[in-house]
Amino acid sequence: MILYTMVPQEQVYPTDTEEFSGQMMVEHQGVPLLVQKVEDKYRIIRIMSSDPAHYMNSTICPGEFIPN
Repeated sequence: MILYTMVPQEQVYPTDTEEFSGQMMVEHQGVPLLVQKVEDKYRIIRIMSSDPAHYMNSTICPGEFIPN
């Protein structure tokens, strides 16, 4: 089976579940995001959209924080 995806192999087939603990999928401003909870906010890990316009939005780039 061939899996064509932009998601890293480590995330598709995780070997250590602690590395990805606390990560979840959320939708913010209509954009699907992979985020990690940090205190009372979410830190954006990855934009999970196929729309190129979502990557141009500077408020939802990886590393930025979004409210809970």
